[in-house]
Amino acid sequence: MDLAFTKMHGCGNDFIVVDDRSHELDLDASAVAMLCDRHFGIGADGMILVRPASDPAADYFMLYSNADGSLAEMCGNGIRVFAKYLSDRGLVDDGRLTVQTLGGLKVIDVVPDAAGAFALARVDMGAPVLHAGDIPTTLPGDPVVDAHVVTEAGEADVTCVSMGNPHAVVWVDDVDDAPVTTLGPAIEELDAFPRATNVEFAQILDSSRIRLRVWERGVGETLACGTGACATLVAGVLTGRCGRSAIIELPGGELRIEWPEGQNVFMTGPAEEVFEGVWRIPDEE
Repeated sequence: MDLAFTKMHGCGNDFIVVDDRSHELDLDASAVAMLCDRHFGIGADGMILVRPASDPAADYFMLYSNADGSLAEMCGNGIRVFAKYLSDRGLVDDGRLTVQTLGGLKVIDVVPDAAGAFALARVDMGAPVLHAGDIPTTLPGDPVVDAHVVTEAGEADVTCVSMGNPHAVVWVDDVDDAPVTTLGPAIEELDAFPRATNVEFAQILDSSRIRLRVWERGVGETLACGTGACATLVAGVLTGRCGRSAIIELPGGELRIEWPEGQNVFMTGPAEEVFEGVWRIPDEE
């Protein structure tokens, strides 16, 4: 079987995008993991399938899998990539679309450049989930703010937020020295997170600018995480560390995150297409 795909990224967070509007593609977790493998496959942080929406309020459905093949509720960089893919191919009528995800409906406004082509996407990421049981986490507090956790790799204070997927935000003095690859996976797998968690290591530069590195659940450290950037701003507001609008500096680029009083969280950022290709999957005998 020949699998046509498009390689895309949002701030360096890269994805394999496949048009599966016919809903005929049936890949198990091991197949997705093989395709995302950077040595033996195409290489990506995750895989996105473009499918028809089952919800009449949505234009399309985004099915997102992590690099290990596990399904994820949402992906912030992925949904901007999804919007660019649809916009560039004329699959949406105007500059606004509604996307169905496993984490709920997301409304996206495409910001065009001078020539009318896709430049940025502004995504309504919904309201942050702060109730511990809904994140989910068993850590104390409601919301869970600067809760102390102990792991085999060290200790940390975490603030927990769900943006359709779970996040634990750790504040550090310098992200360059943060134990992302050791403490990140240790927190990810704590029993206090029954569905595991993404882990953010965040450094406040000032009230409107934050540096961030992210250990993504089921992936590892990535160059960017959109939902993680949103969760970090929310955690910053909850702890009084930043204002309600900030630029989040990630290794792969910058995102603007806004959380107006009494409103949803909004994320604005770019998406890029890298190349198209065809992967030949051996037919089963």
